[in-house]
Amino acid sequence: MKTDEFFATHPVFSLNEASTALTPKGGRSGTVERLKYHLKTGTLKPAARGVYAVVPPGVQSDRFQPDPVLVASAVRPDGVFSHHSALELLGAAHSVWHQCTIYAEQRRRPLRLNGTTIRFLEHPGPMRSAANEQLGTLRVERQGRLLRTTGPERTLVEGFRRPALAGGLEELVRSASGFSTLDLDLLEKVLHGYAIANLWAAVGWFLERFQQAFYIPEKFLERLAQHLPRSPHYLERDRRGGALAARWNLILPETLAKLGEPDER
Repeated sequence: MKTDEFFATHPVFSLNEASTALTPKGGRSGTVERLKYHLKTGTLKPAARGVYAVVPPGVQSDRFQPDPVLVASAVRPDGVFSHHSALELLGAAHSVWHQCTIYAEQRRRPLRLNGTTIRFLEHPGPMRSAANEQLGTLRVERQGRLLRTTGPERTLVEGFRRPALAGGLEELVRSASGFSTLDLDLLEKVLHGYAIANLWAAVGWFLERFQQAFYIPEKFLERLAQHLPRSPHYLERDRRGGALAARWNLILPETLAKLGEPDER
């Protein structure tokens, strides 16, 4: 592949990708020399160790800010984006969030890029088995690259599990309420995978809140209610006070309890 063709289809790439695609006679060392030339001319910009970003025409290299999501994917091409990054890739994020999260087989220190922190997370315990690793994930396109991310169902569950990574509970609920659809069978599989009473309760509360928007049958809510905690639990740990959602044995922060009104039935 010619260098300009490679740059056109790889806005952010790793040295390994370049070596494989360009395969110059000099091998990997030849690739490094070729990339050094484009770094000097301002065609490329280093984004992380062994990762490069293509500078768009007419843009000065020192003013160009590479896409953190594409940088994270180049660092861990086998990764799965999660939490607020998943909300963004799914087109549902309500607010800008300067943190990118990706599940990866190999952990590494966070990267800081243009005010955004890229965090490499371990796959959650219940999702590490071969049967569950890809459960609730899908591929989405971003600048011509196909990236794997958690889908709406898993993003919702894992957002309630670790709301700080989703931008907070209010951001999660506002964003997830904009999903175009939810696969209820898949959602139930993810909940069974985690088997945490608080998550059943949180998802039940959310679905009841937006029952008409997602066409949630009452029987489905009744099924979720069979897995609730036996006594009221706080949705957010280490927080006291709030409003009780009695049906779900869930104590919500006041700001979340006042966020919209339950669908009329």
